[in-house]
Amino acid sequence: MSSDSLTRRGLLQGSAVIAAAAPALSAASATAPSPNSGVKAMMPVELTVNGREVHLQLDPRTSLLDALREHLHLTGTKKGCDHGQCGACTVIVEGRRINSCLTLAVMHDGETVTTIEGLGTPEALHPMQKAFIVHDGYQCGYCTPGQICSAVSVLEEIAAGIPSHVTQDLDDVALSDAELRERMSGNICRCAAYPNIIAAMRDVAGEKTA
Repeated sequence: MSSDSLTRRGLLQGSAVIAAAAPALSAASATAPSPNSGVKAMMPVELTVNGREVHLQLDPRTSLLDALREHLHLTGTKKGCDHGQCGACTVIVEGRRINSCLTLAVMHDGETVTTIEGLGTPEALHPMQKAFIVHDGYQCGYCTPGQICSAVSVLEEIAAGIPSHVTQDLDDVALSDAELRERMSGNICRCAAYPNIIAAMRDVAGEKTA
């Protein structure tokens, strides 16, 4: 048998080398990126936030809430449950209130967003902000930004004649405590300042508490 012929000893030695190298090769292939690894490319998103145009490069999975807090550092909008159940993240988009934790930032490309920072300033408070102070519509304050954004939108909804679940006459949507409570039910106040919030909303609407 020639020296370069395959032998049983050579076959066994070769198999042992391959077996020893297999874990290292597997680890290397697992960590090495592949062209089809599924990594999402960043996407450009343009928003008008509180009157200012902003241009962002975002992972398409970024929520509007995270875009506001983490990328624009507008931390007035709070992250409470992150499941759309508490209302702490309420902002106003294109004139309508939404839970910003339940929507992706890329879905609002080109739209106008108003957060609590855009409603008023310490020197020039929004009427709803003033009313919350006068009527003590907050305690710990965590839910207050979402409460105020929602309250502003609620009064606009009623003024526009948009009915709610408790509206009795669809042709005459009137302001009442029942309407305010129903429409604000998605905004949880764990300090239970609900009566004071209703009083603040009635103050802004120019109505006395019923």
